[in-house]
Amino acid sequence: MSGTALRDLNTLPVSERKSEGSSKGSFTKPFNENITENVDNRQKKNPTSLPSSAINDGEVANAEAEVGVSEVEYIESEDLNDLEDVDTSLSTLLAGLDSKDWVLVCEALNNVRRLSIFRRDAMFDKLENIILLVVKSLKNPRSAVCKTAIMTAEDIFKAYGDHVIDSVDPLLGQLLLKSSQDKRFVCEAAEKALVAMTTYVSPMLLLPKLQPYLKHKNPKVRAKSSKCFCRCMPRLGMEGIKVYGIDKLIHVAAAQLSDQLPESREAARKLLLELQTVYEKVHIFPPAAESEHPEMDSWEHFCQSKLSPLNAQAVLRVTNITREGLLVGS
Repeated sequence: MSGTALRDLNTLPVSERKSEGSSKGSFTKPFNENITENVDNRQKKNPTSLPSSAINDGEVANAEAEVGVSEVEYIESEDLNDLEDVDTSLSTLLAGLDSKDWVLVCEALNNVRRLSIFRRDAMFDKLENIILLVVKSLKNPRSAVCKTAIMTAEDIFKAYGDHVIDSVDPLLGQLLLKSSQDKRFVCEAAEKALVAMTTYVSPMLLLPKLQPYLKHKNPKVRAKSSKCFCRCMPRLGMEGIKVYGIDKLIHVAAAQLSDQLPESREAARKLLLELQTVYEKVHIFPPAAESEHPEMDSWEHFCQSKLSPLNAQAVLRVTNITREGLLVGS
């Protein structure tokens, strides 16, 4: 760049050399598509800055060139407002979600969130196709799109509950992966979405979907799915555990007990204690109906009859130590 050009540039008002900041919940496009994301997530609602170098006559501008900035602010569910024109938003929703323009995708994702919260029934017929496009956005390498898609998944779980079960497989897989990656702000958002899933989707429907991920090759994915599996138990309740099968559940917990990550092992311990409590409640008999061989109905005998010797030993060590600790503490 010549000295004259630099002097001309320096005489421009600051307002003309910088892009306008975005308003809350809006997106401003950068000057070009060679963008490097710089995400600072030290605050709960921190915008994503996307610097873009100006291009002049095929040459990349040097350090003196001005940078165009686009800001994205992640809006919490309680801060979203209803749509003014629902029909227009619905008619353009799928096209927006499938757009190559990431700004339009983010706007469409936020509209999905608004419709989930305020117009649940209006979007019901499109739900399956919308979930597939949300999954596509979850795979987007741009953090702004990915996190907005995660927040969208959370609101969908809260709004539609069991109605998502037929479409949940790809969504679940992506959320488990995102909750296991290194970007903290993405992990935290994915964790929240998984908590919403285990809270609003029936555990009887969800457990079979989670079970394959307990054997995933990625240990972090196994750990996250173990936590989800464990969180389902209180909602399943004693009757639900009996219906689902305590035999199946104890095999799941025993397998996770030897996992390499502490997160998986801790979830397995909690699950085993829940199963032990349920088993012992089910096998309490009144004095007149006591069995001649009460040891056959014990938790210890149950574990030894259902598991391999090594797994039974590990399970009993966990449950007995925990129980002894509770007795000492009381």
